[in-house]
Amino acid sequence: MIKAVFFDVGETLISENEHWGHWADVLEIPRLTFFAALGMVIERNWHHRKVFEVLGTTYQAAFLLRQQEGIAPRDIELSDFYPDALPCLQQLQAARIKVGISGNQPERAETILRQLELPMDYLASSASWGVEKPDLRFFEKIIELTKLEPAQIAYVGDRLDNDVLPAKQMGMKAVFLERGPWGVIHAQREEVQQADLHLQSLTGLLGAIS
Repeated sequence: MIKAVFFDVGETLISENEHWGHWADVLEIPRLTFFAALGMVIERNWHHRKVFEVLGTTYQAAFLLRQQEGIAPRDIELSDFYPDALPCLQQLQAARIKVGISGNQPERAETILRQLELPMDYLASSASWGVEKPDLRFFEKIIELTKLEPAQIAYVGDRLDNDVLPAKQMGMKAVFLERGPWGVIHAQREEVQQADLHLQSLTGLLGAIS
């Protein structure tokens, strides 16, 4: 029986469209051009920040440019959440299943998520834990936090490499959510068959794990 469900953040609970669009605006390039470069980075299994190098700069240089231009960072807002996200969290809690949110996020994002007072029982990030997915130590932290057996925990994410495969390796129920750029591209790969569940939305998650 699943007693806790942990969610990745980007393109699992929230749309990152405005996040990446923000960086395109900072670099003063068309958003479509930025998204095309991002798609290439995903297809080649590069780290997402490699997109800045593809576009002729670096993440550090883009970050500095944003500071110099006095452009405010694009923080997570409630409007960024997919329509099925918050209802899903609420349904899980109503079913007495613990809800966790933990992804590769900076501490600023973790702070903002906490301030939004979301329906959740656990919140952590790669920054606060000092380890990023797909490192298995990230998933060990989830097990330590919940004090549950791995088989009692489901991890939901839009990426095979960062979410599904390492969660599966740790003995968790691995749920692949096919949406967002990573989800669409990764859905075409043979490894998608290793997911315990393959969903198009979060609407049916509770029924699928019950």
